[in-house]
Amino acid sequence: MLTIGQVAERSGVPHTALRFYEERGLITSERTSGNQRRYPRHVLRRLAFIRTAQRVGLSLEDVHAALATLPDNRTPTKSDWSRLSATWQLELDARIDALRRLRDRLTSCIGCGCLSLRSCTLHNFDDEQAADGPGAPKLKPALEGGT
Repeated sequence: MLTIGQVAERSGVPHTALRFYEERGLITSERTSGNQRRYPRHVLRRLAFIRTAQRVGLSLEDVHAALATLPDNRTPTKSDWSRLSATWQLELDARIDALRRLRDRLTSCIGCGCLSLRSCTLHNFDDEQAADGPGAPKLKPALEGGT
């Protein structure tokens, strides 16, 4: 069993985040007779899973839902990661597409230096893209109807 300080040091996750994750049900600890937290060693792998999922842009709600699919609150295995990450593939692809569109279109607009609406690739002349739905269709991922 590890103290909260040991888990923080080994995982690189601050004490406050560990408490937050515990409050949200992402990790668990046991309490000593002095009411101090003690974490099983496998919580380090669970924290690595959480942090990796966050780095690829998943919300804590997504992570919590994924971890809830594991029996007995166990630590994710390699096969668990493969299965769970496959379900996130479309969402991640859509985010990558949206970021590429944003990068490519903003560069052409801002790159000219004048910010002219005549040459701006994002300009929606006469609101012709209203038929494409709400938001900015030129910046939406293709999977969400982006143009």
